Amino acid sequence: MNGAGMIIAEEVSVDGPGFYDLTDRVEKAVNQTELLDGLVTLFIRHTSASLIIQENADPAVQVDLQNWINRLAPENDGAYTHDQEGIDDMPAHIKSVITATSVSIPVLNGSLALGVWQGIFLWEHRNRSSVREVLIHLA
Repeated sequence: MNGAGMIIAEEVSVDGPGFYDLTDRVEKAVNQTELLDGLVTLFIRHTSASLIIQENADPAVQVDLQNWINRLAPENDGAYTHDQEGIDDMPAHIKSVITATSVSIPVLNGSLALGVWQGIFLWEHRNRSSVREVLIHLA
């Protein structure tokens, strides 16, 4: 790997709202490089999905997060003016704004420096299937 780093594009198939674990994909990208100590930055190239680092052991956490964010940005809110792409589109934009479209994780001794209960997730906010693109920058 040169001094500028490396960027890998990953396509992630999603089938509706929820959490899609990217941890193994990112760990694989780190292992494919010679990066021993550095930083991995992930960026999602969409405005209606997000990236988070969150609990990876108890699925109830994901259920609670999904329920909470749906209360915060509900569908069918009469205040929305952007509705050409469906009732879930504007709430999805709001959800991605209050979460994150990028995350960074240190790499130490060739491995992600995540905590014991941390995983990297794509959080899909739309009610449909699609393919999302996540860029993985290793430097």
